[in-house]
Amino acid sequence: MDDIGNSYLYRERKSGSDSHPQPTSGSPETTIRHRHILNMAPPKRALIAVTSAHAPLYPKGQETGLFITEALHPFNVFREAGLDVDLVSETGTYQPDWLSQQPDWLPEKDRKVWEDHSSEFRSKLDALLKPGDIDPAKYGIFFASAGHASLIDYPDAKGLQSIASKMYADGSIVSAVCHGGAIFPGIIDPATGKSIIAGRKVTGFTTQGEEEEGVLDTIKSWNRPTIESSAASAGATYIPPPGPWDAFAYTDGRIVTGANPASAHVTAEAAVKAFQKL
Repeated sequence: MDDIGNSYLYRERKSGSDSHPQPTSGSPETTIRHRHILNMAPPKRALIAVTSAHAPLYPKGQETGLFITEALHPFNVFREAGLDVDLVSETGTYQPDWLSQQPDWLPEKDRKVWEDHSSEFRSKLDALLKPGDIDPAKYGIFFASAGHASLIDYPDAKGLQSIASKMYADGSIVSAVCHGGAIFPGIIDPATGKSIIAGRKVTGFTTQGEEEEGVLDTIKSWNRPTIESSAASAGATYIPPPGPWDAFAYTDGRIVTGANPASAHVTAEAAVKAFQKL
């Protein structure tokens, strides 16, 4: 189903294409089936992952880090949907991305929330949880926010990957926006022993976008793949947005992905929609 409106393109693929081995007693599929038999709703709580990394990226040496709206907009969507929300990073620390604090990328409404240390979002962000603080069974949505810095730490973020893997095995939604997809190769589906996106369709930040920003060489210097390459390495099919900066989200079963900062809001909305179908 294609929904086009408000200058974004949203795509959904029905979850009936899921292909896993037949469930056996004690398997993740059995856990999910038992949840439905007992009419157990997934927990109405979302967990937003945040990058702990930072590094020079921009022309004058300004650093990348957490792209603020890629966490703030999903936070707002989840709260408006009635979900409790927690934020976590691999080390319990974060640094904001320089570009994400500039007026073109942080509208006044968002800036007020960001600069208000007493706001719910900022207070939770400034008191980030660590993976050891998290019980995956208490969450129904995992959402990997991003920033280019995610390319640095997400591929090796074993704590975050373990949380997402357990949540996926429990039947929860796993989602990511922009460079957040760098975490997917390390999120393993216990039913297959492969990445949860193996055989799936996903989107994320385009290599064309990296070229237009002039940061592709820097990414190569980090010895990190682009999101397109990362998806391919995990056995997924990459679905590009209509344009590098167009808001675009793609749902494939319980995997929900978005293309860029402009997609954070619609990706979170798609994650909520998928969550409500569980």
